[in-house]
Amino acid sequence: MNIFLELLISFIKIGFLTIGGGYVMLPMMQSELIEKKHWITEEELLDYYAVGQSTPGIIAVNVATFVGYKKAGITGGIVATLGIISPSLIIITALAGVIQSIDQYPNVQKAMSGINVAVCALITDATLNFIKKGVKNFVTLLVLLASFLLIYYVKVPSYLIVLGAAFLGVITYFVKNKMKKNVEAEAEDDK
Repeated sequence: MNIFLELLISFIKIGFLTIGGGYVMLPMMQSELIEKKHWITEEELLDYYAVGQSTPGIIAVNVATFVGYKKAGITGGIVATLGIISPSLIIITALAGVIQSIDQYPNVQKAMSGINVAVCALITDATLNFIKKGVKNFVTLLVLLASFLLIYYVKVPSYLIVLGAAFLGVITYFVKNKMKKNVEAEAEDDK
């Protein structure tokens, strides 16, 4: 099938079948983009979410744009973006006229409460999966805990957390490389 059509259909499906925003779309994106299509890896999805969180715009739209661009360049990015936003535009347009008249009904309020709980479960599942993939050693565990504490208790903006974590990642990389070169140099000297 044409890659543009595949991108469009995949992202329309993701956008249509998920309620609650970018974080709720995460399990659907994992299933569709990683397990079924094999377009990206878990690590790439995690990276796209991190960058999508710290750049302007809606996370799910940013992720769709990144994936589309990776698969088919600029046109792929545009097609994937149109795919992810189309269901929302259609549904919001259809509901705009009636939402105020139905949100007063107790059954609608109960349904929304049930949806909210399900959305929390989906976000929790996606978060735990990301923790399993992202926390690889003691340093990454410390970054996770420090990030959570700074966001939750100190209310540091998420983009600063992402930038700080990126800085720490770069520093860690250079320190490890320097240590490795020192060990190799000592091994050479011992010979």
